[in-house]
Amino acid sequence: MDRRQRKTRKSIFAAFNRLLENKKFEEITVQNIIDEADIGRSTFYAHFETKYELIHAMCNDIFHHVFNERLPQEALSDYSKGLRNLELKLGHILFHLKDNNKNLKGLLKSDSSELLFRYIREYLNELFSKYLDEFNTEIPVDFLLHHLSGSFIETIRWWMNQETSYSSYQVASFFMAAISK
Repeated sequence: MDRRQRKTRKSIFAAFNRLLENKKFEEITVQNIIDEADIGRSTFYAHFETKYELIHAMCNDIFHHVFNERLPQEALSDYSKGLRNLELKLGHILFHLKDNNKNLKGLLKSDSSELLFRYIREYLNELFSKYLDEFNTEIPVDFLLHHLSGSFIETIRWWMNQETSYSSYQVASFFMAAISK
């Protein structure tokens, strides 16, 4: 993707986020997005076929870094215990989800939040599958992955929908304590 395409895509994301601040996802039309981004219809459709594809692309952009196996050293993240530590990765995920809360807020409050969490579940299943040895392996793997991902999604909902002083890494610690064998 060249610089112009990235700039247009960023403009579409920003317009969509602004719309989500005042409208439910279900009420937003492609025309609303086009008007807010001040782009042509063909430009929008050159990037996305539907507003659902737009959500998927937004999630992929947000989650690409958050779930990346080769996470860079970040000033706000402590990886001194090692990148294979699941609790640290979960804390990192929570940190970035909270950091992107403005981008996700409209989706979390809309009826389409299940769509957002379906995308998150895909990433979580992949992540948890790399750490199966840390859990009870006497139960079917598909059940275990479903349980872990579902539990973590509920942890995300709980944490992002309330005012709390718990840090992302504290919440990750709570989650690990609750599901440890």
